Amino acid sequence: MSEPTRILATDCGSTTTKAILIEKRDGQWQLVCRGEAPTTVEAPYDDVTVGVTNAVREVEELAGLELLAEEGLLHPAEGARGVDLYLSTSSAGGGLQMTVAGVVKSMSAESAERAALGAGAIIMDVVAVDDGRKDWQKIERIRNLRPDMVLVSGGTDGGTVSHLVDIAEMLVAADPRPRLGGDMRLPVIFAGNTDAREPVGKLLDGRVDLRITDNLRPELDRENLLPAREAIHELFLEHVMQQAPGYGKLSGWTDSGIMSTPNAVGKMVQTAAQQQGIQVVAVDIGGATTDVFSVFGGVFNRTVSANLGMSYSICNVLAEAGIENIVRWLPFDVDNWQTRNGLRNKMIRPTTIPETLRDLRVEQAVAREALRLAFDHHKMLARGLKGVQQQRNVGEMLSQKATGETLVDMMGCDLIIGSGGCLSHAPRRGEAALMLIDAYQPEGITQLAVDSIFMMPQLGVLSTVQPEAASVVFDRDCLIRLGTVIAPSGYVKPGFTVCTVRLPGETLEVKTGEIVVRPLAVGETLDVEIVPGRGLDVGAGKGRSLDATVTGGVVGLIIDGRGRPLPHSKDTAERVAALRQAYDSFGLPAE
Repeated sequence: MSEPTRILATDCGSTTTKAILIEKRDGQWQLVCRGEAPTTVEAPYDDVTVGVTNAVREVEELAGLELLAEEGLLHPAEGARGVDLYLSTSSAGGGLQMTVAGVVKSMSAESAERAALGAGAIIMDVVAVDDGRKDWQKIERIRNLRPDMVLVSGGTDGGTVSHLVDIAEMLVAADPRPRLGGDMRLPVIFAGNTDAREPVGKLLDGRVDLRITDNLRPELDRENLLPAREAIHELFLEHVMQQAPGYGKLSGWTDSGIMSTPNAVGKMVQTAAQQQGIQVVAVDIGGATTDVFSVFGGVFNRTVSANLGMSYSICNVLAEAGIENIVRWLPFDVDNWQTRNGLRNKMIRPTTIPETLRDLRVEQAVAREALRLAFDHHKMLARGLKGVQQQRNVGEMLSQKATGETLVDMMGCDLIIGSGGCLSHAPRRGEAALMLIDAYQPEGITQLAVDSIFMMPQLGVLSTVQPEAASVVFDRDCLIRLGTVIAPSGYVKPGFTVCTVRLPGETLEVKTGEIVVRPLAVGETLDVEIVPGRGLDVGAGKGRSLDATVTGGVVGLIIDGRGRPLPHSKDTAERVAALRQAYDSFGLPAE
């Protein structure tokens, strides 16, 4: 196949199917246009290709091209007809839903969870020998869940066999049916101790569709997640996608296998981190779930908080965070009961949008808590291996993270990317920047960006076959650069000079609680010297100045003098005054 010059990519979401057209013009890849249509996996259509066709029709009209024929897409591109490459991702029909099982909950089961999450799955349950439940409770749970597939892990190579046999016996007793395709056998991936393959195989063979792959934890201090993730992806294509309405037909259209939407987003985050040599945190906050992705020290992690979202799951955020934690982000006084009832109405009518500015501020307060809770969950799973004993000298003890400690280091984070309706479609970009800063509390020097029109899934699957095209369009057309935030870490006293930032011909002095926003255009850079207050750190150590180059954005250069962690006053008047000051700094109305 010759080098493609016109690429079409679609993402079949749970409610909307999005299509983007990318072309190479004058030797440069660029986004041409975008179309969307309702997803059609349910009655009366029961065929995902109907929604794909409708989205592509819109692209045809906008681009003035002919892309579709009766049997599918026109291949290859010739003049104003056809495309050279067609790719697709999907989370329609609930995406990929999995149960994982392991011997020790905080070790092998956690490794299995990381492998499944990294492959784009939603984890329905984590079963472990030591999870505190009786065997009959685990069997009943596995039987009732009806996952798309099960991943079993446990034991280092040459380690325990009996516990893995116990897990296999539980699967036999549960006899679980897959969610889609009632008569087919449930796919089970065994990624445990190699010595247990034969006895586990004897138990499960003929009862489930068993796939055996490399051990996730061949040694106590080493994880090997890639083979299991590849096996999950293959089974996703062979079983889950083939059972979903119309996906067999859509698979025949694509030039590469259909990839799950979260997996594709993760691929794009990994590609960006690798090509730019940076450490990244990205979030996709939706109506029902919130996905968090990170790359720190070259290690990719993804988590999905399946109960935290902005419409269907908004009351789960309320229950988990508590009304007090939500109203602490509101720049005005409210009645807690009235606010609680408003959020319940949102859950009942999930497609409604805020009517007033106060309603918008309430939803953005909920978004901060959903982002914070999902990030806490992510930090809990994105960590070093538990159960590992290491010999270290004094220097290593001071410089290395403890075993089992989170890999997420906000002082070392170079870029935070926000995606999802409340971030990408915030009425003002300053609102998105403030939500990201409040929820993630970046430290040191960090760039902020949002995904402009939800292109990351399509670009992620594109990165697997055309990484150059994906990276160019991602950086130029997908990301909206908000700017750079400078945030000294540490406790700040009232009336304290938090930091002094020296720019060419200008000096900015930031006091406790202040946020200074200075215009700095997209693509513009400045060499600055940052002098933190006593006991504070901006990346060079406590009290040490730092020379750096900062990059602009649509919001500009942001200097956050509120300290880390962010303080929250118990006094309502003080809290409201502090929040109004923050909104004023960004030029945003409070209500």
